[in-house]
Amino acid sequence: MPCYRCGVRQTDPVRGASPWRRGVRHEAQVLICPSCQREHDLDLDLDRCRTCGSSRLICRLGEVECRSCGAVRPARVADARPSSLVGAGAPGLSEEVEAALGRLFGRHPAR
Repeated sequence: MPCYRCGVRQTDPVRGASPWRRGVRHEAQVLICPSCQREHDLDLDLDRCRTCGSSRLICRLGEVECRSCGAVRPARVADARPSSLVGAGAPGLSEEVEAALGRLFGRHPAR
């Protein structure tokens, strides 16, 4: 999953805690790269807990959970994959892999 702000993809992790941050935006789980964490006030973009106001939310299995207070609520299904995410119009992982294999093996995509 790419960073929702800039579209950069996560690289292989090193040992220790990941510098990437998880969040929820428009009822969908998003990742935030370290650069965007430094450069932007992400709390303005991310959904907030209805109980405590924290932006430390995770979305899983149709639920949104607050990592600060533990409140859990059902996620709205209608807007589970918003078009406002940066990666929505960008090539997906399968397209990136296909392009990389084409470069590696000298194949050119059919047009």
